[in-house]
Amino acid sequence: MKRIGILTAGGDTPALNATIHGAVVRANQLRVEVYGLLKGFNSLFNPRVPHVHLNPLFQAIPELDATMGGTILGASRDYLNPEDRKSLNEITDRLRRLKIEGLICIGGDGTVNGMQPLTERLPTVLAPKTIDNDLGLNYRNEPEEWQRKPSPPRGSWRYERTPSRTVFDLEQMINYVTPGFATAVFVSTSGIERVRTTAESHRRIAIIEVMGRHSGFIALGSMYGQPDFILVPESPVDCDLLADRVKELYELQKNVVIVCGEGIVDADGNELGAEKASTDPAGNKLLSGAAEALRRHLIRRIGDDFFRMRRRGTKAEEAIFTRKVGHTQRGGRPLLFDRFYAAQLGGKAMDILLEGQNNAVAILQWNRSQGFHVSSIEGNSFRDKWGLIHARTVHPSFYDQELMKPSRVGIEYLLKIFTRAIGSDDVEYVRQKLFDSGNLTEPYHSVNTDIAKRIRYL
Repeated sequence: MKRIGILTAGGDTPALNATIHGAVVRANQLRVEVYGLLKGFNSLFNPRVPHVHLNPLFQAIPELDATMGGTILGASRDYLNPEDRKSLNEITDRLRRLKIEGLICIGGDGTVNGMQPLTERLPTVLAPKTIDNDLGLNYRNEPEEWQRKPSPPRGSWRYERTPSRTVFDLEQMINYVTPGFATAVFVSTSGIERVRTTAESHRRIAIIEVMGRHSGFIALGSMYGQPDFILVPESPVDCDLLADRVKELYELQKNVVIVCGEGIVDADGNELGAEKASTDPAGNKLLSGAAEALRRHLIRRIGDDFFRMRRRGTKAEEAIFTRKVGHTQRGGRPLLFDRFYAAQLGGKAMDILLEGQNNAVAILQWNRSQGFHVSSIEGNSFRDKWGLIHARTVHPSFYDQELMKPSRVGIEYLLKIFTRAIGSDDVEYVRQKLFDSGNLTEPYHSVNTDIAKRIRYL
């Protein structure tokens, strides 16, 4: 292959540019041209296919900065419909006219599904990214544990897990961690530490909601911020037990901090937060309101009298408040861990594409002898017998339901990622750049302005 295309799809994460950079550096070594396709799969539907030559003369363009969050190529949630053969034929013809011989997609589970129709027409591989850390498997045969059962309305299905009979080992995880996760946890942890001092000063109970959809990895990692309780979607919340524990701890330290994942469920398996459908081909739903729903439960169970008797206000709703870390988890400068391994995975994606692999995924593995290292796996390995990709969830051994905190295995998992996640340059960046005097006088300069000058069209 002499020319390949690369695109970023789905939501943004802090390490996307680092992944692109890693792919381009490897391409330069192999003397391969790289065309960046703008706005993800959206560019393929444009008859002119807006694109940027990322390595003219086999040198990366200066706008491609691995330390910058987001993606210089832009992203969208547009995907390919495998039934729309007319559009697929047109897209294939456009890529052929651009002389693109292979494609690297950077994304999560939705992107794996979205690129599937292209793999039948053009060699296509994936470099993983997602702050949710849900693209992967806890063990190789995990997709085989899913069952499909009829569900109303007629013609619909629901998917349920059967009990696992696999002995869990950290070394057996497929794609140990995804780029973007470490930085998202860093942001969440920083927020938790700051909210704690407010709760402590004003004798409050704080409920902090973090992202992750139905996977509780970000919530689990947020233990670095030392919340009192962590609630993950994989473990149903016992609201009565939680209320008792909160009251007990509040008596001792006059404040409580609870972290909850946005997809937490009650004892009956019902999601506490409201949800609405999205257009994501992975079937993901948009969740909102988990923290607020949990707040209502605690207000009802703890009651006004508890706080009134302690002269902490007249109502429970005054003493219990919520905060969302929100989209700050997805943005900003990536930490050293994310930058380094995102670049490694970008380079690996380039290698497996040039080796002739198709519908494959570059993955980050860990074992006790090698530590972290990159590898690859067939994309279909993530699918169940019906072709569906399920989000990886926190393994039961990672979470202590009684303590509502990470277990010893969960702690061991996190330590591998975060012990050296922050580099000295991360600290120096804050020292030099955050309060740079030029920030007060110079307007923000968007990289989009410079990239626009490089856009080419078919």
